[in-house]
Amino acid sequence: MSTTSTDAPDLLGITLAHRMMRTDLHRLTDVAERIASGACGCTDRRAAAIAAWIGTLCDEIHHHHTSEDEIAWPVITRYASGCVDLAVLTDDHHALDPLLDEVRSAVQGLTSARAGARGPAAGELAARLARVRDEIDEHLDAEESGLFPVIERYVPAAEWKRIEEEVRRNGPGAQFVLPRMADVASPDEWAHMRAVAGPVPAVLARLMRPGHRRRERLVFA
Repeated sequence: MSTTSTDAPDLLGITLAHRMMRTDLHRLTDVAERIASGACGCTDRRAAAIAAWIGTLCDEIHHHHTSEDEIAWPVITRYASGCVDLAVLTDDHHALDPLLDEVRSAVQGLTSARAGARGPAAGELAARLARVRDEIDEHLDAEESGLFPVIERYVPAAEWKRIEEEVRRNGPGAQFVLPRMADVASPDEWAHMRAVAGPVPAVLARLMRPGHRRRERLVFA
């Protein structure tokens, strides 16, 4: 049974989560490529900041797809069995884990290399990031075009809200998530998030922004 329009789930949260991951993977790949080409330098401090950002992002991606497999997919199956093939998306998730491990290994190579001689390690990191970037882009395109309409049609809004709350409980810290979410959201999307979630997330994002900007400048220059 499909949901009514007034009971359709709000998918803006997951949409912005996808956008954050895509945005970071694209700009991190670009940074690694620029370091590899010698277009910009990479001090020890910057290498450590890049490693911290990438480590948290890899954890975020793993948490996101594990939460989908363990929390969201069973609910979608309950309400929309036969309307979508979730096995393909789950296979994508499993294929991503070793690729994330390769990125983590490559970023260790960046931090362990000597300052001024990080070009080869940055090139390896760029290649690993580009692979994850392309896989994520393809996977999320399929999820958003094929699965989102099914969720909107069949999954009750209250169930989707419960899923989101459960996913947030064990996800990355707000200090990493909220400023990035504010950055990728359009003004209308951010206003909608404030209307749904109340003023606290927006206030926290504003308070966290100066520290986030400092880390961002160090990583992305």
